[in-house]
Amino acid sequence: MTTLTTTGPAPARALDLRTRFYDELDPLLDAHPDVDVVLAVIGAGYLPRTIARHPGRVIDVGIREQALVSVAGGLALAGRRPIVHTFASFLVERAYEQVKLDLGHQDVGAVLVSAGASYDVSAGGRTHQAPADVALISALPGWTVHVPGHADEVGEILRREAAGTGRVYVRLSGQRNARPGPVDGRLHLVRDGGGAAAADGTAPLVVAVGPMLDTVLAATADLPVRVAWTATPHPLDTAGLRALLPSDRPTSLAVVTPYLEGTGAGAVAAALADRPSRVVHVGVPAETELRRYGSPREHAAAHGLDAAGVRRRVEALLG
Repeated sequence: MTTLTTTGPAPARALDLRTRFYDELDPLLDAHPDVDVVLAVIGAGYLPRTIARHPGRVIDVGIREQALVSVAGGLALAGRRPIVHTFASFLVERAYEQVKLDLGHQDVGAVLVSAGASYDVSAGGRTHQAPADVALISALPGWTVHVPGHADEVGEILRREAAGTGRVYVRLSGQRNARPGPVDGRLHLVRDGGGAAAADGTAPLVVAVGPMLDTVLAATADLPVRVAWTATPHPLDTAGLRALLPSDRPTSLAVVTPYLEGTGAGAVAAALADRPSRVVHVGVPAETELRRYGSPREHAAAHGLDAAGVRRRVEALLG
């Protein structure tokens, strides 16, 4: 079990995750002759050099998101490794049937990379918001979901998955943590909470997913809880979760996600089926439909996903 370091000076301000994704594409195409990039207008304006250096390998299908995924499926059937990109609401929700059939049912691989996350593009209205994207992808068999929280994680994930063959969803967000973490698919203990309860594993555990880590750390700074983190919520590191929780006494756990509340609840319940547990899932509430544009910060506060909102939910778990 590894423990991440969260002390010491923060590194220089990193690129945002989406910019890092665009910067990675040119060297990826150099390194992997079988990789193609498929776009639906969004992103093309950031890639003039990449398009010029790799003619025919950056394919813009226009504002046709269903065709975006279908073209990727055809490329994969032909032995290519497509990296497919647009906003999450268009890539997952609008083209969900094509994701299900042209990739999943055909049993071919691709790397889907979204931007916009739950409400990063709040000024675009509800059409550009997709808090349910991870739940939708997780409902399909054979997918891995990465939710990086730092630009360096984006680079590492892309380089690894470009060389792979599986079906992968990478969710990019405007929110980010100050420091990168390991993207090995595992849960990592970030803070042990201190005291005897932390030493014997009985202190409540708060699991932060992706870019929620810094918010969770701020929310729980003076609370008697342990904090763990992962950038890969699906499939869940069930062995790591069980190792972090006691096997012989009741368990308290909070899972904090930047997407739909309760996503992954089934996997958590299955992992702890033989243990008495009290679990709270913190995310974008399914019953909340905000009809004002606002800013991403205002949306986070309204959904209870700022530090104050997360703290209220963790305090309720403790109390």
